[in-house]
Amino acid sequence: MELDPVIHAPARLQIVALLAAAEDAEFGFVRDQVGVSDSVLSKHASALEAAGYVEIRKGYVGKRPRTWLKLSGRGRQAYRAHVAALQAIVARSGLSLTSE
Repeated sequence: MELDPVIHAPARLQIVALLAAAEDAEFGFVRDQVGVSDSVLSKHASALEAAGYVEIRKGYVGKRPRTWLKLSGRGRQAYRAHVAALQAIVARSGLSLTSE
């Protein structure tokens, strides 16, 4: 198993992990949870979209424009494989990701 270079960047891993736990998420929510600026989130979201891992949808809530991010099926598979690779790396030390 190999780490996925698209997901491996810390901010991207946080974005993908957050999206894996939801159907979709509003841009501002993801930005605030990950703790990055609009421009940084936009750059990472675009990279994830280009890889086919994230779907970006634009729309309106009332008259205000909004953007939503959703992890694609391919993105979910890539995330699971990445987490499995991380677990394999950690297991070599005799620890698990859930041990304290």
